[in-house]
Amino acid sequence: MTKTFTYDDVIRYLYAETTQNENESIAEALALDDDLMNFYLDSLEMKEQMNKIVRTPSDRSIQKIIHFSRQYSLKQSTNALSC
Repeated sequence: MTKTFTYDDVIRYLYAETTQNENESIAEALALDDDLMNFYLDSLEMKEQMNKIVRTPSDRSIQKIIHFSRQYSLKQSTNALSC
């Protein structure tokens, strides 16, 4: 009996969220189904591109976080002293 795999199954396979038995079956399905294989290859490329994305916060955001952290620390110290 041949199992039909969906694009969701291929995504799970791509992110190693499948069992060993599923891996073997999906790999076989990829070899036999051009559309599924093309989807897998496109998804793999997108995953690799997304892994290259680097987000860096602005200096203003960093300063706001530092300021909040310092204020929070001061408030915690004041609350501890008043108890």
